[in-house]
Amino acid sequence: MPFDLILRGGRVIDPSQKLDAVTDVAFAGGKVAAVGSGLKADPGTEVRDVSQLIVTPGLIDLHTHVYWGGTSLGIDAEEFCRTSGVTTAVDTGSAGPGNFAGFRKHVIEPSQVRILAYLHVSHAGIFGFSHRIMVGESEELRLMNPIDAAKVADENRDLIVGIKVRVGLHASGTSGIVPLDIALEVANEVGMPLMAHIDHPPPSYEDVLARLRPGDVLTHAFRPFPNTPATAQGTVKRAVLDARERGVLFDIGHGKGSFAFKTARAMLANGFYPDTISSDIHLLCIDGPAFDQVTTMSKFLCMGMKLSDVIAASTVNAAMALRRPELGSLKPGCVGDATLISVREGQFDYEDVVGEHLIGDRKIVSEGVVIGGRWWHPN
Repeated sequence: MPFDLILRGGRVIDPSQKLDAVTDVAFAGGKVAAVGSGLKADPGTEVRDVSQLIVTPGLIDLHTHVYWGGTSLGIDAEEFCRTSGVTTAVDTGSAGPGNFAGFRKHVIEPSQVRILAYLHVSHAGIFGFSHRIMVGESEELRLMNPIDAAKVADENRDLIVGIKVRVGLHASGTSGIVPLDIALEVANEVGMPLMAHIDHPPPSYEDVLARLRPGDVLTHAFRPFPNTPATAQGTVKRAVLDARERGVLFDIGHGKGSFAFKTARAMLANGFYPDTISSDIHLLCIDGPAFDQVTTMSKFLCMGMKLSDVIAASTVNAAMALRRPELGSLKPGCVGDATLISVREGQFDYEDVVGEHLIGDRKIVSEGVVIGGRWWHPN
């Protein structure tokens, strides 16, 4: 099959193949066709010189809110992905079983960017989240809808990758951890992983972790006090280490209130890296402090993570969390998505959710994306 597109001469960093080399990447039929030096262009092949750029598998943002127009916190996926280098946006619970059909028809299906979703166990998902109204959907147990959630998840397996629930003082109030138990029933019924949000106690970080199964995701994993994974002495809590040992995954989910430099420094100093780096982008944090996926990745780069590890946490690791191995890789035969980035040097001001600033010396910048084997440039 003739190549549709060749990215020529970039530095290809693909952690799924332990690849870091200057080489070409070719796409055909919507998939990665070949990786190697001097790939031959056919008549009609688009060739792009990317010799000054880094080519990675298409970035996956494991925690976004992109039900634009259907929820008050949703942002436009295509505009966000264009500027953030994301080719797969994973919406985490914006929609529940009561409104997922609208999310699918009006947002996901028309989108040029791939959107996958964790389905909320609450009937209408995250419905009361704005500058003026802030209602935790898990506060009201009458909104928990496990029967319909299982049905909708089963009928939409092409798009739904797991079950979402939010617990904590702000999300579940006096309902505490009960919504998590209900969501786990649904996840067990449909054989899908679960993503759990955690905010202020109750419940405690330890209580939430104790219930999570191998392959489940704890998001907001590097959140500030209270409910931080680090001790006051700067060590990692025993429950956190035990959970990772049994296969629980730790996701950043930066957002408006869920990432602190203090926590991240402690965790990284102990060699506890996040499994996945995600932005938790929504209307209340897109103008700061999260901004986008590449900014969130940049913060970890500036705190000492290797570039290859930062990329892994936004590509192959996220694909494994989604159980979609065809994503997050430039292996021939995988989905033909790629992200082009540069790493600029200078002085860059980064802020966490508690107002601490970090002056970093590097910044990851999105320079373009390939989606489905084609150079993507939305209007």
